[in-house]
Amino acid sequence: MLKAIIAPSMLSSDFANLASEAERMIECGADWLHMDIMDGHFVPNLTIGAPVIQSLRKHTPAYLDCHLMVTNPMDHVEPLAKAGASGFTFHIEVSKDNWQELVHMIKSKGMKPGVSLKPGTPVEEVFPLLESENPVEMVLVMTVEPGFDGQKFLPETLNKVCVLRKKYPSLDIEVDGGLGLSTIDAAASAGANCIVAGSSIFGSQNPAYVISLLSKIVTSYFKVRVRR
Repeated sequence: MLKAIIAPSMLSSDFANLASEAERMIECGADWLHMDIMDGHFVPNLTIGAPVIQSLRKHTPAYLDCHLMVTNPMDHVEPLAKAGASGFTFHIEVSKDNWQELVHMIKSKGMKPGVSLKPGTPVEEVFPLLESENPVEMVLVMTVEPGFDGQKFLPETLNKVCVLRKKYPSLDIEVDGGLGLSTIDAAASAGANCIVAGSSIFGSQNPAYVISLLSKIVTSYFKVRVRR
């Protein structure tokens, strides 16, 4: 059975206290810490890069799930590996011609490779990356347009999750954008086991409760799948 993974999006944290925020999330039961890396080109926003990951790594042994919303992900592989990134998820929209080399580089640096797709990108575009001799190990389905936190969840994007789960039963499928207690049932029932949640966790008076409940709901759906 696939494991439920709850990854608070650190984009919603207090960046002035990033180390303590990371520690707080792990103490609240987070499985991963989701790190949004944006270049101001692929998406309008500009966030963190390898120097921040390197600084944070000194304060936490947690799995740092790095989502690269950048035009040239190849340029970030070595710096992020040296900084201590755990996972490296790039966007298919900017990697259609060099994904094989990119996946090889990511794995050679000891990071888990993932591929992400925007709401308007057909799910079929990631099939070759999952069926190659050197496949990615996770697919991140964006359930909002990438670039900013606090957006409204797009339920139609879950059709991609359904397709992926049916075709690849053992695949880690991550969803990111507008996830919280009001949308987790839809995401989990579609087949997502890795949940990125920002505002719903950091904006809660009891983030540990939210993380625990998200995990329990995802786990319950996968237990049902196993029984079937």
